[in-house]
Amino acid sequence: MIGALFRSGITGGIMPLPKRVMQYKLSAFLNINLQTMNTAMTDVRTRRFRHLGMLTVAAVYCLILIAGAVRATGSGMGCPDWPTCFGQWIPPTDVSQLPANYQQIYAERGYADTEFNATKTWIEYTNRLTGVVIGILIFLTMLASRHFRKDNKLVTRLSVAAFFAVVFQGWLGSRVVASNLHPVMITLHMLLAQAIVAMLICAVMRSQHAVVSREGLAELPPVFKKVMIAAMCMTLLQMIMGTQVREAIDIIARSEATRSIWIEQLPLIFILHRSFSWVLLATNFWLVYQIVKHIPASNPMRKLGIAQGVLILSTVVIGVIMNHMDIPAFVQPLHLCLASLIFGVQIAVFLFYKYGTQIHSGDDSKEHREVHSKADRPVAATGSV
Repeated sequence: MIGALFRSGITGGIMPLPKRVMQYKLSAFLNINLQTMNTAMTDVRTRRFRHLGMLTVAAVYCLILIAGAVRATGSGMGCPDWPTCFGQWIPPTDVSQLPANYQQIYAERGYADTEFNATKTWIEYTNRLTGVVIGILIFLTMLASRHFRKDNKLVTRLSVAAFFAVVFQGWLGSRVVASNLHPVMITLHMLLAQAIVAMLICAVMRSQHAVVSREGLAELPPVFKKVMIAAMCMTLLQMIMGTQVREAIDIIARSEATRSIWIEQLPLIFILHRSFSWVLLATNFWLVYQIVKHIPASNPMRKLGIAQGVLILSTVVIGVIMNHMDIPAFVQPLHLCLASLIFGVQIAVFLFYKYGTQIHSGDDSKEHREVHSKADRPVAATGSV
């Protein structure tokens, strides 16, 4: 009888139960491990995008500094043609490497005052090479952003927009040379660089928004967000006024070589630019004070806030030096680069606050909630008995 029961158990459905339990456990084990592997791969791709994006931002700031040096040293026509330089992919280092009648050749092309200067030529060529490197980096950043195309589309859109903006920036650079360094074209070139930086910073911050720290954000005054937006607008306005001052200096420099009297000849926009810097200083230091007062040291937003204060103070100090030292050429590119850094840090601080308060309050977009739901979803075994 026992043997019959044992045999009937095997064929009658009593003994197969342990087998189904084992199948369920195996399914749960595989499901957990697959989800763990997917999470790990997602973390690696997100971290890779962040590092690549930050490297690209740093490269753009280097380009802004070099571009400022090009303008301050008058090297914009160091390479009178584009994309080559004096008809060569690698520019000459000595005038003997050029045709004897090179000035006549370029005079016929509309550049009558072309005169070879190895230093200026290589400064401009370095500017172009840096632009090529940035183009490659932004292309890689765009490829890396494909990982976000389903769950965080804004990251991909911003990366693609930044790539095409760089392509347009390259074309605009050729138009700057073709216009014989027209001041308006130079200003547009600079403003587009700021837009590219903004898009890249927004893409990187958006890719990390699910892990933004919210420590201390609830303690910030409600008006903080509005003042932050106003500060960013004022910084951009100050940079635009600064480019107009730079244009006026370029015009004065063509007819007057003595730097000591340049400031006396500058138009009203210089007075507005100089006076407005104190308004900008006060606004930014109020923001920095609120960040230092309420945000703990463990929150990266505090470090960004301190950096914002240091940058704005450094920019004002350099502006004072330029005013009292007859606008020395070596500080002009630094002044522009610091102003650009301020704008970039302000964007990062604003996005830290925005994403942190969204997580804190639950007031979020549909796409944002989907990302969080996927990130926070508990691991569950899918199997049926």
